[in-house]
Amino acid sequence: MSSSLPVLPVFRTGPRSLVATGLTRSYAGRTVLDCVDVTASPGTVLAVVGENGTGKSTLLRLLAGLEQPDGGTVSRPADVGHLGQELVVPPGTTVGDVLDDALAAQHAAVARLEELADRLGDAGADHEYAGLLDWAVLHDAWDADRRAEEAASRLGLARVDRGRPVAALSGGERARLALAALLTRRPDCLLLDEPTNHLDDAAVEYVEEVVRQLPGVVVVASHDRVLLDRVADAVLDLDPTHFGADGRGGRLRGGGWSAFLAERERERRRWEQSYAEQQEEIERVREAAATTARRVAPGRGPRDNDKFIHHFKGANVQRTVARRVRDAERRLAVLQRDQVPKPPAPLTFTGTLATGSGAAVQVRDLDVPGRLHLDRLDVAAGERLLVTGANGSGKSTLLRVLAGRLAPAAGEVHVTARRTGYLPQDVRFSRPERSAAVVYSAAVGDGSEDPAVPRLESLGLVHPRDVGRPVGELSTGQQRRLALAVLVARRPDLVLLDEPTNHLSLALAEELEEALGRSPGTVVVASHDRWLRRRWEGSSLGLSPCAG
Repeated sequence: MSSSLPVLPVFRTGPRSLVATGLTRSYAGRTVLDCVDVTASPGTVLAVVGENGTGKSTLLRLLAGLEQPDGGTVSRPADVGHLGQELVVPPGTTVGDVLDDALAAQHAAVARLEELADRLGDAGADHEYAGLLDWAVLHDAWDADRRAEEAASRLGLARVDRGRPVAALSGGERARLALAALLTRRPDCLLLDEPTNHLDDAAVEYVEEVVRQLPGVVVVASHDRVLLDRVADAVLDLDPTHFGADGRGGRLRGGGWSAFLAERERERRRWEQSYAEQQEEIERVREAAATTARRVAPGRGPRDNDKFIHHFKGANVQRTVARRVRDAERRLAVLQRDQVPKPPAPLTFTGTLATGSGAAVQVRDLDVPGRLHLDRLDVAAGERLLVTGANGSGKSTLLRVLAGRLAPAAGEVHVTARRTGYLPQDVRFSRPERSAAVVYSAAVGDGSEDPAVPRLESLGLVHPRDVGRPVGELSTGQQRRLALAVLVARRPDLVLLDEPTNHLSLALAEELEEALGRSPGTVVVASHDRWLRRRWEGSSLGLSPCAG
């Protein structure tokens, strides 16, 4: 991510709405955003959605001013907070530093108001006091310390030492720390990129509460279908149909998430029908233009005493034929000029996650000090197990132990699997300069020796236009898709998925859930995803935080 420590804002008036016009951004010659408009008013929540790679994170960075667009303008409130997909802070920064910095503006405002109170009656002091008081009330400055404690507690950071370096935190802890700082700070404009990826139910409920109550602008890019359903007032679609999110070519649609989904499905069907009907009409007009002259009955030649009348009528017939041909050709030109583009085939994942049926797991008295203690776990061959629990309960630790990535301090772990596929929360590729195709081929082979290895493009996870791009240029979601493709291609009989729907588009998340249900192999999933958990039909294991 591109987020840094919050900066103490200057107390001044300025635009309260967020307005962007004609935003365009390209990387390495590839256009990511093309003439995107955004309008968000205070007190509203705008959801940004789209397939992986459509520029959601890029758009939020442009709106925050962290990157400059190639074209277009942005008018934003003075105080903007941006939650990216990774917290970046100076070396040596501690947890306490981040939280204290989040409180700095509120503390400074309260202290300055107390100074100005002694000078009331002075015109200059009165003016500054009035403006600063409005800001302090809007940001609830007198309650900032309590909010900071509540944010840390409800986001699962209460037991994290304030003196602990941020660099020593896990990826999930860093994400929750950045979120706690922003929610405490209450900026005039809050930009959230996948805010619920590392949150348990209690933390997500807290975020929903705060977001709904914030008086400023909130823009959230998220895969969390439940979150979007509960907080979104409008939806900005970066991957709209031909007729747009609103049915008139625009990207923005007012109303909640469920209404947007229903409308999007209707517009997709309308697009497909319009394309099919226009193609039929184009074919009819093209046929008419080519055959009109031939369809006029040529008849037989005139008799000697009828040559004059035949010539006269024949000339009229030829003029009529020529006119009809020209009319057909003009109609064809108009149809081709205004042609409805062919709806692209959606990128659809149809792979099999776990191919075999002989993998099984047996755990006895497992202990990873301070992180996980599990007396017993048995996962039968072909079983699907969902691991749930609050942040810090050891879900990721359990999967790392089963994958052989972490050795426990005590206990017995028996995994009978020919091949184990493991998808961690944080995907990293050691050679980001390599293309997706090269990374995939190096990991699984190109299929020349093993015909069972599928081509990368055939899995429906990486778009054909992206297979030649360097991995480092792919979005977080696209990198996660690539890692999933490598896992599937290796044909494991035991699959371990840690928060598999994180960073994935909404469409792929649903397809992945369907694949989990039809997989013949053994699957263990650790997830906070409320939508996935509500529809889970396999076994479940609930973990509790490890004491001590």
